[in-house]
Amino acid sequence: MEKKTNKIKWLHLRLSDAEYQRLHKNFSATTSRKISEYSRSVLLSKPLIGSYRNKSMDEFMVEMIRLRTELNNIGNNFNQLVKKIHTYKDEQAIYRLLAGYELERRQLLKHIETISLFIEKNSNLW
Repeated sequence: MEKKTNKIKWLHLRLSDAEYQRLHKNFSATTSRKISEYSRSVLLSKPLIGSYRNKSMDEFMVEMIRLRTELNNIGNNFNQLVKKIHTYKDEQAIYRLLAGYELERRQLLKHIETISLFIEKNSNLW
């Protein structure tokens, strides 16, 4: 088992835009999760595993993370709306808030439908 050591030395490196793009392209074709990990492997002539990552699954995960963030935001808005409704005594104010609730509910249902379709479309990857 390899002893884990802290990385305390810095190596500053300047690249042209073309060099950086090439480095990033080569990094994307490996299983390395961080560009620093990839760069260390290249500089120290360590073996690299290339083309192992499932690019379609990576794209799927990016989209799922985006959708999760949107759903969290909608959920937060919904929770704030419910808290406001509980503080109001004025009936007209409650009706205005309920109209806002309806808008949030429609957005939520739309996002749930989008997620369902996306998962159904990509389920054959699993």
